[in-house]
Amino acid sequence: MSEGIDRPPAGTASRDGAPDPTAILKALTGLRQLTSLYPSGHPVVEQALRGLEDALRPLLLESPSVRIDVIGPDAHLNDVPYRHESRAHAPVIQEFLALGISSIHFSRGVTRDELAQVSRFLARSKDSQPTQTITSVLEQLGVAHISLGRLVSLDTRWQARQWPDRPLGPLDPDYAESLELAEDTFASLSMGRAPEVGPLRDLLRLLMVKVAGSTAALGQILAVKQYENHTYCHSVNVAIIAVLLGRRLGLNEAMLSWLGEGALLHDVGKLQVPVEILKKPAQLDRRERTIIERHPSIGAAMLVDVPDLAPLTPTLALEHHRHFVGSGYPELGEGVIPHLLSQIVTIADIYEAMTGARSYRDPALPEQACLVLAGLGGTHLNPSFVRAFVNIVTFFPIGTLVRTTLDEIGIVVRTFPHDPLHPVIALTQDFHSIDSYTCEVDLSERDSRGTYRRHIAHSLIPALASP
Repeated sequence: MSEGIDRPPAGTASRDGAPDPTAILKALTGLRQLTSLYPSGHPVVEQALRGLEDALRPLLLESPSVRIDVIGPDAHLNDVPYRHESRAHAPVIQEFLALGISSIHFSRGVTRDELAQVSRFLARSKDSQPTQTITSVLEQLGVAHISLGRLVSLDTRWQARQWPDRPLGPLDPDYAESLELAEDTFASLSMGRAPEVGPLRDLLRLLMVKVAGSTAALGQILAVKQYENHTYCHSVNVAIIAVLLGRRLGLNEAMLSWLGEGALLHDVGKLQVPVEILKKPAQLDRRERTIIERHPSIGAAMLVDVPDLAPLTPTLALEHHRHFVGSGYPELGEGVIPHLLSQIVTIADIYEAMTGARSYRDPALPEQACLVLAGLGGTHLNPSFVRAFVNIVTFFPIGTLVRTTLDEIGIVVRTFPHDPLHPVIALTQDFHSIDSYTCEVDLSERDSRGTYRRHIAHSLIPALASP
C-alpha cells in the first residue's frame, strides 16, 4: 500500500479501544459512490482511496488479513463481533449490504490499484446482472489481495452448536413411526404435491390413539429435545401437545381430530421460506422478517384447496401467530380474535419451539418454557389455556433429566398433580441406556419429621449432564 499517515484515522476504534470495522465499510461505500460519479484519478477519488488505505493500514500491521463479515445487525472483524450503541452504524451496514455482498477480506500486500479496481467493480455491478463469478472477475482485474462474497447459512453457523437432524437414542416405536410418516408428508408438500388424505388420517390416528397414550413418547415430546427441530419433527410434537391440551380442556373427539390435523399442518408455509432465513443465528432484518411472517398466509393458501381436510385446518395455519387480544401476524383486522383451536396450537407451538434445539441456540428447559408461557398469558396467550397446559406439563414433565439435592441423577417417570415438584424418578448412571436405570425413587417421600428426604436441585440438559 502507498505511504500514508502513521496513526489510525479518527473513528476507526470504539471507546474501549476495539477496532471499528464499520469505519472501513463506510470508507469503501463512500469510495464506490465517488467512483461512479468521477473519473479515475480525480482528486476526490484519490482522497477517498487514501482514506480507505488509512483505515486498513493499522489493522494489516497487526494481522496478515482483515476479514469483515456482516451477520445480522453487527459487523464482525476477524470473527469478533463489533457491537455498538450508536444508531449511526446501522445505515453504514445497510449501505454495504446493498452492494450485494456481506463479506469482504483484505490481505497484507493490498495495493491502492486493487482498492480502485474493486471500487470500480462495485460501481459497475450494483445494478447489473452478473455473468461471471466475483472471484473470476477480480482475478481478471488483477486483484489478488481482496475477496468479496455473500454469507449463506453455513457461513453464519460458525459459532453455533450443531445438533443432529433426528431425535437421539431409542424412540418409542409409535412415535418413531409418526415421525417417518410426517417426514414423507412434508416432503410431498415441499415439492408442491397435495398430501394424501388417507395416510394423513392414519398418521393422526397413530398420534392421537397410540403416541398420546404412551408415557415414553410423551416424555420424549415434553422434555428437552436434543436434535435440530425440523418442521416435520416440530409439527408432530406440536400436534401431540395440542391434543393433550385439548383433552384437558374437555374437547370432544371430533374437535380433537380437527385440532390434531390443524396442529400437524400449521407450519407448512415454512416449506416456502429459504432455509438461510429459518436458521439465521442473528436477528432478522426487515426484509427477512417480512418473508418469514408470510408463512401463515402461505400455509393457509397451500391447504385451502386440499380436498377432504377438516374445514378449520387452513384457519389454524393462518392464525397460529395471532395473539389472544387480536394482534400478531398476519394482520386480519383490528381486534380479530383467533379461533379457540388456534389459541391451543399457539401455546403448543411456543412451548415446543422453546424446548427444541436450533442450530443457533440451545433448547430451553421445560420449566423455563412454562415460565415464558405464564408471562405471555393475557396478552399473547389465553391465560386459562396456559394454566391448563402448565398443569399437564408440570415443571418437571415425564422424561426430564434432573439432579437431586443428594447429587443423584435420574429421569422423571411419574408425576403427581397434588405435588408436581416431587415426582418419581428412575436413578441412572447412564441416561442414554435404558438398562442403566437402577431403581425408582419417590421424591415425595418424607422422613419421620415430615421433611422431604430430597428435592430436585435443577433440571439437566442430557448432552451436558454427567453423574
